[in-house]
Amino acid sequence: MRRKYMWWILGILGVILLGAALWGPIVSNVEHPKYTLVERDGNIEIRDYAPMIVAEAEVSGERREAIGKGFRIIADYIFGNNTAAQKVPMTAPVTQQGSEKIAMTAPVTQQADGSTWRVRFVMPSSYTMETIPKPNNPAVELKEIPANRFAVIRFSGMAGKESLTRQTKELNEFIRAKKLKPLSPPTYAFYNPPWTLSFLRRNEVMIEVSADG
Repeated sequence: MRRKYMWWILGILGVILLGAALWGPIVSNVEHPKYTLVERDGNIEIRDYAPMIVAEAEVSGERREAIGKGFRIIADYIFGNNTAAQKVPMTAPVTQQGSEKIAMTAPVTQQADGSTWRVRFVMPSSYTMETIPKPNNPAVELKEIPANRFAVIRFSGMAGKESLTRQTKELNEFIRAKKLKPLSPPTYAFYNPPWTLSFLRRNEVMIEVSADG
């Protein structure tokens, strides 16, 4: 009887684990930004992205804390805190980028200071700037992003500080080897909900590069 009960418990746990494994990919099966693949080299790609609209919040703090704060601000907007009181369909990924600081002396320099972050949701492609619901919260800003080219490295796992540093280094080495001109600080892109199992996660580091080489 006890053995039968243990097998029953193990069966239930197996179903729960399988559900957790599948739930992340299922709920992440949402609209992604449109792009054209220019080149692939292993886990690194060069992509040409179409124009898009993003909802952005600028937040301060440690990286993990900041993305959680930014996520909640923008999620509040897409779940109905907007002028139309409408839900905006969820998309992937959520992106995070260190804010650029412009020096007050010459030459002009750009630097991610590590304490201020831009967190973005890409809006569904069915919207235009005229038709998308406007946020009630002034902390949410809608922006139209023009077409651009990115060098992107894709990886799985929990995307902690060491992992992001390692992936960014590899991407920068690729950019230098290809003699590409970087145009932005690294952007971190996360495609899955936080409960997705580590090996099923899709994460990316993206750096905008010049389309002219």
